[in-house]
Amino acid sequence: MYIKVPFGLYGRPQSNTHIFGQIGGNMDNRIYGYARVSTRDQNEDRQIEALTMFGVPKQNIIIDKASGKDTEREGYQYLKRQILRKGDTIVIKELDRLSRNKADIKRELEEFKGMGIRVKILDIPTTLTDFPPEQAWVLEMINAILIEVLGAIAENERNKIRARQREGIEAAKKKNVRFGRPPKSLPINWQQIMADVRNGNKKPVEAIQELGISRSYFYKLYSDN
Repeated sequence: MYIKVPFGLYGRPQSNTHIFGQIGGNMDNRIYGYARVSTRDQNEDRQIEALTMFGVPKQNIIIDKASGKDTEREGYQYLKRQILRKGDTIVIKELDRLSRNKADIKRELEEFKGMGIRVKILDIPTTLTDFPPEQAWVLEMINAILIEVLGAIAENERNKIRARQREGIEAAKKKNVRFGRPPKSLPINWQQIMADVRNGNKKPVEAIQELGISRSYFYKLYSDN
């Protein structure tokens, strides 16, 4: 699920931008925010507040309610493919809002670099700093190290979440907890009718008609019982 604001498509002048810092500038460049929570029950207000406090217009914020396991999220892809233009800035609160996969994070940042879009991460202050063009390489180096470390942390956290889920499922199975939809109860006259079927006193088609169930459901119950 995502919340999409009614942006229009627009053209704008080109600008010279690198992955974390913009060299030069243009009044027509725009700033957008991206926020993500993993489930519908989680609240994105903390991220929205941080983005608006930084100066991102609220109507320029895209919100996804989806897992960070990859980047195939509808709102994010809409922002990346349809809205952002060269010279724009995308602001996120934390690196793992982009993804919890280190390879995905590095790939997305490289794509933004190629697109000429500046990336600002509020929890990584060096990404918010403007350096003179001749010192831009220093900023690139510092941020590359931070991204590598924080990307590994984000990926490790996801692995921990998945491990806890597996452990919980295994523990539940040992307690004979069944997952999925609860099994439907058998028809009231199931046992008697099936006894007739097994004894050859009734054909399956007759049993299906008498039970008032579908053929596929009959054979499912037959195999399970």
